[in-house]
Amino acid sequence: MQWLITPDSVTLRAAFWNAPAAGAKGTVILLQGRSEFIEKYREVIGELSERCFGVVTFDWRGQGGSERQLRNPAKGHVEDFADYLMDLDTIVAEMERRNLPRPWSILAHSMGGCIALLALARGPSPFERAVLSSPFVAVAGWGGSILARGVARTLASLGLSQMFVPGGSSGSRMTGPFENNPFTRDPDRYTTMKAWLAEHPELGIGDPTIGWVAAAFDANESFDGEDFGAKNRTPILILAAGADTVVSSSASQALAQRMRGSSAIELPGARHEILMETDATRALFWRAFDAFVARAENIGEQLTS
Repeated sequence: MQWLITPDSVTLRAAFWNAPAAGAKGTVILLQGRSEFIEKYREVIGELSERCFGVVTFDWRGQGGSERQLRNPAKGHVEDFADYLMDLDTIVAEMERRNLPRPWSILAHSMGGCIALLALARGPSPFERAVLSSPFVAVAGWGGSILARGVARTLASLGLSQMFVPGGSSGSRMTGPFENNPFTRDPDRYTTMKAWLAEHPELGIGDPTIGWVAAAFDANESFDGEDFGAKNRTPILILAAGADTVVSSSASQALAQRMRGSSAIELPGARHEILMETDATRALFWRAFDAFVARAENIGEQLTS
């Protein structure tokens, strides 16, 4: 593990795996979702390594092994998603300092996909491709309603930003029973996720704060602009979960239709955690990933030939 300091003096926990000396296909930065941590992606990191990619990943501020923002470490909190962009920029600067093998690609899940979209919308980036799993473009169901947005912003304006959302607690939602969980249909992978938190509870966080939710709504609303992504120069593939009850798959697919350089595929029956899903669903994901990112490999070969 490596420890990196952001421009606003937050300590991030990061990890770097080198691509094989022979046959290297570039480097993938893995952007986690809210409440996640490096160890949860051990299987995915191994699969990327088998594909001859170097891998970079890190814990966002306020979660995993990175520095927490509030006195209660179970509260994953930011006031603005621009803080997460600062985390990402810090890691990218370290990738450049290390001169990691190119081409570079993004693999992002949920909140990580939201941040990737915000980053790529700024304009040209060092990434040749971006694959987004269940990106957090909008909250599914009533949780993303105008009423919910108004309540979150009102409570934040009253100075309650650092409190848990109403009804929220310090317990991780990953510790519940497998039956009817919203994350995966695979019992073994669900058990593995729970085991990591049981062994290392310090890596987990509970429900979001009111401030985090208000900031998330602000980020989501930026996707609604007709000109969002007009400056994007990185091809994006969105893999949407067909049975997602956490984020809105329809919203991410609608964004892909209007955002420059984007496309989307829906994986039927998949729940929110596509990368932790059944073997059959994951096989579909990796087939799409391999076909899409291979185009970036060809770009890299052309640049070095």
